[in-house]
Parts: sequence; structure tokens; C-alpha cells
Amino acid sequence: MTPAQLSRTVLHTVRRAVEADELCVDVPERVKVQTPPRPGCGDYATNVALQLARGRGPGAAAGIAEVLRRRLAGTPGIAAVEIAGPGFLNITLEAEAHDQLLGGVLEQGGAYGLGDGLAGVHARFAPADEVRAALVLHVVIGLVEGCGGSVDVEVGGEVVAVRGAGAGARELLTRLGSDAARWGLLRAAAHDLPDLDPGRLLSQREGNPLFRVRYAHALAHRAVEGAVDGGEGADDAVLLGLLGDFPRVVEAAARHRAPDRVARHLVATADAFLAGTRRKRLAEATGIVLANGLRLLGISAPKRI
Repeated sequence: MTPAQLSRTVLHTVRRAVEADELCVDVPERVKVQTPPRPGCGDYATNVALQLARGRGPGAAAGIAEVLRRRLAGTPGIAAVEIAGPGFLNITLEAEAHDQLLGGVLEQGGAYGLGDGLAGVHARFAPADEVRAALVLHVVIGLVEGCGGSVDVEVGGEVVAVRGAGAGARELLTRLGSDAARWGLLRAAAHDLPDLDPGRLLSQREGNPLFRVRYAHALAHRAVEGAVDGGEGADDAVLLGLLGDFPRVVEAAARHRAPDRVARHLVATADAFLAGTRRKRLAEATGIVLANGLRLLGISAPKRI
């Protein structure tokens, strides 16, 4: 069960509860599920109960969450549902759902993460006259088209503000190379200045997020040859959640014109893999997600570092 499938399941559960007069709420158009911020909180979490309880009295979210918990707990593919805090739902999937997720990643390969979530959407973008803006625009075009949308735009650019100083594209490529320059420009959110310090971006150490992502990708390929498939490790649930969440992150990055979301997701995925086990199918799926994400950002994914 992917996050998109789980989102539809939760939405269907809300609709059924309303039809059965167990809830008196407006059914939302969509429900957001995401990987929990820390281990031990299930595979996925949703704030749908808090969303439905807006404008109601204290305790309303907890009551709504309990109705949804009871219904979701009996859904095929879901092993457990717990209520946390004021009304968050933490959902744990059955082991078979994890196997199906890995199977889907391996089957789709280089296409995993793409889809048709923006089918019928035609995006129009203004021309970009800075290196950073032009690069973000170029990557967003790929994200939108990769999610089934279409784009009408002119692309151009030459200068980007770097900590108060101007830096041309040729200068950045000379100082950093294409991969590090792209990462530095794309990883920062739109409201933040990019960090283009060569000492950090070119460092072959754990403190460099780009190095960790590419190292994890290379390690995943090596692990496929020596790993064996056994039971899940304690940290596997976090990594599985991140792998399953990748298509949603790509679509969100396209919708919000924010490739930095993809970059941050790659860092989280790499860190979870480096901290966890080396099961063959899990390693192979991780390598696919990291390679696909780097490709969407226009960054190479070497198999050896």
C-alpha cells in the first residue's frame, strides 16, 4: 500500500463514516498522509481528524479520530491504528503491504516516482533571468511533466545572488562542477539563500548531505550483491515509509514549484538507509529512489564513490 493508496483509503473511511451517520463533517477533497517524524509512530501518520475538527469544541478531534481508528483498524493491509496527541492517527501497515511496496518500486524502476497526478494541468511560467531561477524553472518543468502535466514557458538566465555577491553560471561550474552547483542551488528553499561554499559542497564526508545521498546510492548497489532477504529490522519501517512517500513528494514538489522538497527527501532516505539494514530488495528499492530523485534534479548518481 503506497501513501497515495493509503490516502484514498482514509478518505473513503471518512466518507463511509459520514454516510453511516457516525460523523457529521464535510468530506474533504483529499487527505494527507506522511511519514512520521520519528520511529515508533507507525508507518504513516495523518492529521485528518484535526482537519475535520476545525471550528469545533475541545476534544472534537479525539472523538473523530476514534471513529476513524475503529474503521481503519479493520481495513485489509492495515495492522494497527493508534491515536497520538490531540488527534493524530498513526497507521502501521501489515508486512504484506511492505512487500507490495517494494515490489512496486522494483517493477517500475526508473519510472517510480512519476505518475499522472497533474494530468490535465497546464502550467504557465514567466521567463527566468537568474541562474538559480532558471535552474529551478528547468527542474520544475521536468517535475510537472513527469507528473502528467504540461508546461508553457521560456527558459533563460545568467546571474544568481550568492550571499550578497553575483556569480555567473560559468563561474559556478568552474568552482563546483555541475552536480554540486545544482545541489547547492536546488536544496535551499525559495526563501533561503543557497549555500555554495565549495568546502561544504565538495566535501567527501558525512557532513555533506549530497555526499551522503550519493554514497548511500552507491552502497545500495553494492549491498544488493551481498545482502540477503530476511525479516525486517527495527529501522526498516522508517525507510519503507520514505520509499513509499517518494511519489507524493515528487508531485508536491511539482505543485508547489519546490524541488528542494525532493532534495530534502533524498537526504532523509539516505540517512535512513545508512542507519538501517541491508536487505536485498530494500537496498535495491532504495537505490532506485535515490537515483530517480537525483535524476529529477539533474544530478548524476554514480554506482561507485
